[in-house]
Amino acid sequence: MQRPRHRWRGRDAGAGRAYPVATVAFYGPDDTRATKVSVGIVAHEGADVDPVERWFCKATDARIDPEVTEAIVRFIDQHGAKSVVAVDRIIGCPHEEGIDYPEGEKCTQCSFWANRDRWSGEIIQ
Repeated sequence: MQRPRHRWRGRDAGAGRAYPVATVAFYGPDDTRATKVSVGIVAHEGADVDPVERWFCKATDARIDPEVTEAIVRFIDQHGAKSVVAVDRIIGCPHEEGIDYPEGEKCTQCSFWANRDRWSGEIIQ
């Protein structure tokens, strides 16, 4: 039996991406453990991501948690995504600017990301 995470990853159609597209991004307090995953659906080219669903893990890593993985698969299937775009690493703090901390400020709970580029992981000044 194929693991659920592999089921959604196998939908990546590369340059010939088919819509709807599911986007998958992982977040964590540092780059070693994902405590949040966000999955959104893009219905067609140029469309906003909608709907978006988020799952949180306090004790496990969201990238390997079987319940979270199965929920991702169900969400993607429910919305008829034909392809999936996913980042291959944790891309930032799980807290949301303007919701969990003030706009334009740095998260006080995740010092790892305070001076770090979330895409490259490199420290910036």
